[in-house]
Amino acid sequence: VQLQASGGGLVQAGGSLRLSCAASGRTFSTYAMGWFRQAPGQEREFVARISIGGTTTNYADSVKGRFTISRDNAKKMVYLQMNTLKPEDTAVYYCAADRLTRSDYTYASRYDYWGQGTLVTVSS
Repeated sequence: VQLQASGGGLVQAGGSLRLSCAASGRTFSTYAMGWFRQAPGQEREFVARISIGGTTTNYADSVKGRFTISRDNAKKMVYLQMNTLKPEDTAVYYCAADRLTRSDYTYASRYDYWGQGTLVTVSS
């Protein structure tokens, strides 16, 4: 699976952005998908995850209630709708694919494929 993230940009605090992740390959619908982010000088951190069928979603506490992950298996797309953005949301955002269903999904090392990242900058 190859992944390409897009949709990042500069937005004021309180604004919204929608990130997209386009996947190639016939097996996209067999992967759980996640979003991670990495701020300068910090480790990559878990943001959100969606199950293979899209029925189960999980979020980091820091984004719960503000971000929504979704997927369209027919289009091979994953989305991250980000509302009420804060300056601390500034980071490079990555989409990732995991071929297994697991409980330790917040660890970046569990994911098999990664997109190239898209930069989100939130100004105060």
